Amino acid sequence: TDDDTFSNVFCETSGKLINVHLFALAAQYYSFSNLGVCTPLEDVLEALRGDNQGTTGIKTDEFMNNKKSHEVQVMSELVDKIANYCGIKQVIDIGSGKGYLSSFLSMQYKLKVYGIDSSNTNTNGAHERNRKLKKHWKAYQRRGRANLKCQMLEKSNDGPVESEIRCKAVIEKPLNNDSSLQSQDQVTIQDLVPSCCFTEVATSETSKQTEVDLVARTQSDESKLSEEVLAILNVLPADAVEVSSSSQCNCGELCEEEKAQRKMASLKAKASKSSESNLYFPLTSCITAETELSDIITDLEDCMIVGLHTCGDLAANTLRIFTAKPEIKAVCSVGCCYHLLSEQFENQEDCPEEVWGFPMCQYLKDKGWCCGRNARMSACLALERVAVGQMLPTESLFYRAVLQVIIEEMYGVSKSDRHVGKTFSKSSSFIDYVRKSLKKLELDDSKIPDSCIMDYYEKYKHRMNELEAFNMLKVVLAPCIEVLILLDRLCYLKEQDNIAWSGLVKLFDPVKSPRCYAVIALKKQSCF
Repeated sequence: TDDDTFSNVFCETSGKLINVHLFALAAQYYSFSNLGVCTPLEDVLEALRGDNQGTTGIKTDEFMNNKKSHEVQVMSELVDKIANYCGIKQVIDIGSGKGYLSSFLSMQYKLKVYGIDSSNTNTNGAHERNRKLKKHWKAYQRRGRANLKCQMLEKSNDGPVESEIRCKAVIEKPLNNDSSLQSQDQVTIQDLVPSCCFTEVATSETSKQTEVDLVARTQSDESKLSEEVLAILNVLPADAVEVSSSSQCNCGELCEEEKAQRKMASLKAKASKSSESNLYFPLTSCITAETELSDIITDLEDCMIVGLHTCGDLAANTLRIFTAKPEIKAVCSVGCCYHLLSEQFENQEDCPEEVWGFPMCQYLKDKGWCCGRNARMSACLALERVAVGQMLPTESLFYRAVLQVIIEEMYGVSKSDRHVGKTFSKSSSFIDYVRKSLKKLELDDSKIPDSCIMDYYEKYKHRMNELEAFNMLKVVLAPCIEVLILLDRLCYLKEQDNIAWSGLVKLFDPVKSPRCYAVIALKKQSCF
């Protein structure tokens, strides 16, 4: 593309937009879909000795949020494969929130997960939810396997004998997802990671191909089962009945030696059960770039760090912790809330010691690059949702814009540390909205009569279409700004000497989950 292709989008003298069509084309040209900077998820899974089976078609019921199901299902499979590839069993979930991802990683994939969140309320809630989940986990697995067996018998197009054999193989010989393929064919990282950084593993004999096919089929079926299990993450009631204690045997007639033997066996069984059941540990701590994980996690070992929709600077700090700590061998981070990022060059303040959320890479630092809050707010918009008919909330945006005029002209306030929040959804009219908002902003609403409020509404009502058009332009531009923020994080990783491979991967369906891109990296073998 020539440098002058998009030169006529804006007027050279006024700086105003004069060619909307060309503006849209330019935005598309500089978006993820056209730049080719993402690594396909299928390629990553293949390089990690896996495939994309089980990441499609989340079955959700009335108790489970479809968006969260989709995110947890896809990301947990990828995290498990990365952990297996690196030979690690410990995962640190930064900004773990209510513990959806952490719980599923520990329950389904038997990974030891530390979920760290700054909110004590979230941590306590995650701990309680996980406690309830553990009590019901095996029961739901049994029910899921029974359902799966019935579905296979009903839907199979193969002969009845072969169908029965396959059902029997799935029901009677469940395989552990985290180790079932370790002795089978293993694909090297090849184009994704330099061959010098990882050891190639010879492929299995051809005679094992039938067993490999059975393992792959079983893994797919086990993945379907895990989809059903996901549905219980939100359904368990707060007053779930405790599991009854096991009955005690009569040991009155046992000799002392037998009593001692049974006591030792019981202690070992309890220790084993405790170890298996405590695979998820919710912790409360505020994470910064300088956080020493060993101060929070006493048994820190070789691990990977993950984050599902880490907010603002937390996504950037997750990457900094990954590069700085030798124990952390891999990272998988999906950020969100770009509007909350701190920017080094936004206010032109000279704070060289400060750690900023943007920019991260030296290239943009040298250029003094700044997005600004308006651009970062735009980056949070969801173009794909708008494209399928989920339009922007124009009326609420209009209410907010007119409110801004009112508080500036009537109260002389142009900035406030307080927020209006979701007042629109709780308001019956524009007058009600303004009065509730003024109270939230701690402004005297008796200062302005209802008639004056409605005068402002009528004055700007004819400009609502103009506001909608402006916000649609922001939506079109959103992917370009998101590209800039995420490429900054990727470039930061590329600048590090201890990284074997790093990339951007589109994990989620952007209509279900608009913040769908993950920053993934693995450290060099010498760092293991």
